[in-house]
Amino acid sequence: MARENSGYPRRKPDADDGKIVNWARNATLADSSAVSAPKTEEELCRLVAASRGKIRVMGSRMSPGRMLKVVAEGDTLLDLSQLRGLIAMDEQSATFAGSTPMHEIYEILTAAGKMLPSSPGVIAAQTLAGALATGTHGQGLQQSTIADEALSIRMVLADGSVADFDRSHPDFHAVQLGMGVLGVVTRVTLRTCAAKIYTCHKNAVSGDTLEQDIYDWNQNFVLSKAWWFPNENQVHVWTAREANGEEIAQYRANNSDLVKQEETSDAMNETVEQTLEHMRSDTKIVDENGKPFRTVTRFKDFSDVTGDVYQVFCRGIATPQINVEIGIPLARAGEIIRQIKAWHSETQPHMHYPIILRCTGPSESWLSPSYGADTCFFGFVVYYAEDGSLSEEGVSFLQAIEKVLAAEGGRPHWGKYFDESLYRWPEIYPQWQAFRQVRDTLDPQRKFDNEFTAELFDQ
Repeated sequence: MARENSGYPRRKPDADDGKIVNWARNATLADSSAVSAPKTEEELCRLVAASRGKIRVMGSRMSPGRMLKVVAEGDTLLDLSQLRGLIAMDEQSATFAGSTPMHEIYEILTAAGKMLPSSPGVIAAQTLAGALATGTHGQGLQQSTIADEALSIRMVLADGSVADFDRSHPDFHAVQLGMGVLGVVTRVTLRTCAAKIYTCHKNAVSGDTLEQDIYDWNQNFVLSKAWWFPNENQVHVWTAREANGEEIAQYRANNSDLVKQEETSDAMNETVEQTLEHMRSDTKIVDENGKPFRTVTRFKDFSDVTGDVYQVFCRGIATPQINVEIGIPLARAGEIIRQIKAWHSETQPHMHYPIILRCTGPSESWLSPSYGADTCFFGFVVYYAEDGSLSEEGVSFLQAIEKVLAAEGGRPHWGKYFDESLYRWPEIYPQWQAFRQVRDTLDPQRKFDNEFTAELFDQ
């Protein structure tokens, strides 16, 4: 089978009549006739039991097409957008339908004075089930993926039956991050805690000591995130702590909206302008207020902020892109940074977005890139040009950097782009075979497979 990653898929901005495409419009998922949209769990059970083809769930379609697509006649692409919303809430948990978008979950919890103990991802358009299935994570060593806050997960299995998996179930850590191959998630009970307010300090620092700084930031602050601009040897870093009484009062007086401090810094402005020059050259996008440019210009004239965790960190701008993110054990992050510096110095790669650095604590999910260890995620982005193409230099950069990290035992984010030929899955995931055994038990007919997952797990 030709690998989707060879060159990365071209984006097709124009509509394909009668076709369902993913959000980035770089992959066709199915004919519209293949879509089924059950209104209840009972209807979903009947549909799954009666199906003789393959079944995938489209979710919010944020993942690469290979994760979602169905291709054969008789296959089904499930639209579960009607199975969403809050089901129950108590003092320590909240249960949501699996297809509830994450932004709705955050809004509901915030209104109740609650939050998830895990930090959010940068965007919140994903469904809850999709976030679990791909290992969506935020930043901070005191937390890990959103899946690690799941207390129980309910699924419709391949025979149409319903099963509940709680933390005492032997298969729970497989189900937490199941990549859509174990069943259809219909509800999830999540651990919650009282909402906290954070003050996030933003700084521009030299990249000279990044090898050590990455440890200091993550050990000294509850939440930390950094953007590394190797061309300019500069790092924009966010370090957050719980807000003090005065800061909380200021936040409440601002109607609980994000508070921006009056003092701003222009320390990143020159670096941002150089980065924008690369973007203009690569993308040929005419509208300089377009989303790709806004993802970079927000680094200009920055200031410290106070707000809840979603206001501070869930600030991404959803933009069609090729995004590669590789998790490396945190203990080796400094050495990897040194390698990237040496490689960058030698090759002078063309970049139009900084390297994103986010660290998390260990995950319990067997197939999580952060399974079993504190992990530093290295993120790389190349934006599409106006005509839907990708610059050759940008693609070459992504392919080269992924080879560097894969050779060091890196684990790619399942919901982003990667070249699966670079990875020896049983070697980098100690529970790989255990997961395959759970898959054999829950879906022996491979009803929830597609070409990508079949090749991945049946090799």
